[in-house]
Amino acid sequence: MSDEARLGTVLPGWTPPPRPDGGELVGRHVRLERFSADRHAADLHRAYQGQDALWDYMPYGPFASATAYHRWGKESGSGDDPLFYVLRDAGTGHCGGVASFMRIAPDHGVIEVGGICIAPELARGRAWTEAMFLMMQWAFDAGYRRYEWKCNALNMASRRAAQRLGFSYEGIFRNHMVIKGRNRDTAWFSVIDGEWPALRAAFEAWLDPANFDASGRQKERLSDLTRLVWHMADPAL
Repeated sequence: MSDEARLGTVLPGWTPPPRPDGGELVGRHVRLERFSADRHAADLHRAYQGQDALWDYMPYGPFASATAYHRWGKESGSGDDPLFYVLRDAGTGHCGGVASFMRIAPDHGVIEVGGICIAPELARGRAWTEAMFLMMQWAFDAGYRRYEWKCNALNMASRRAAQRLGFSYEGIFRNHMVIKGRNRDTAWFSVIDGEWPALRAAFEAWLDPANFDASGRQKERLSDLTRLVWHMADPAL
């Protein structure tokens, strides 16, 4: 047996990538700005009002007032890990959700996208999908080898979203966390660097304006494009 087979693939010239610095990520439909409670909390709370179910699987929330959300933002949403971005709709100018880079491990080339909370007004269009593409693109362009998505195993909407976006299912970590006094089993998904070129092409094909008719209806589904990249499908879906 070779050393590579016994010990793993050698990575000649491996250099850890930089940590994300919170710089803006800009697309056709969305702009990602580093979260600021002072600049963003009021508009985000407006978008989240009446949507308490968005927080069912989150370790925080819902928030009864913009003041309460602002306080959370000041205390927990302004650090470097997780590093939160606000998703601003390029069409309306309104903030419609957040997502973060988290569990950032440059020495291993691993980074996770999480803390995702998208209001219905943003989820209905192309903006949130483009935001996920922009964050993934930043990670792989920076030199990360592995891009992770984790969610409560009971959160089927999140599991469907992961596979639609091209993440491969990796299994369930049982009794992984205690969230809001309840057990959480965690479903794990990932994309690795070798899969990124094909996945990037899938995103670009789906986001191409030619993929949408005059009414904004997609001609080809993203899930049909990304399915070709999956290493493993989620058996629960």
